[in-house]
Amino acid sequence: MTHCVLCETTGGELLWRDDKVRVVAVDETDYPGFCRVIWNPHMTEFSELEAGAREYLIEIVAQVERIIRQVMQPVKMNLASLGNQVPHLHWHLIPRYADDAHFPAPIWGPRARTTAEAVLQLRRSHALGLREAIISGLAHQPHLTDDLL
Repeated sequence: MTHCVLCETTGGELLWRDDKVRVVAVDETDYPGFCRVIWNPHMTEFSELEAGAREYLIEIVAQVERIIRQVMQPVKMNLASLGNQVPHLHWHLIPRYADDAHFPAPIWGPRARTTAEAVLQLRRSHALGLREAIISGLAHQPHLTDDLL
């Protein structure tokens, strides 16, 4: 592959990183708390990873989901690993609310409504706590070690 945006950039505001994965905040106005977990080396499919690496990645995804749920208090979390437009292994973690712009449909479809600005501002203020919560949450997980790899 000659051009990969996730190899060439962080893919969002960097919240946490180790040598295998990184967690970034996605700048999506209607979706405060939207994060991506990105596999650092270029890889296109989850099944291409060795078993220990798959376990490591999915555990990071699960931990980040738990942290987003705790900080953002969504009605539902959406997890997606598509890669159709950016064929680099990554997961989207999107907190969803009954009043968000697309609920209950995926965020990539037609808008169903406009969320009140005051509601979005409150969610943005909650999202400010994600960096610290992710750093703290991932640093204190004893199972996130090289023993898996």
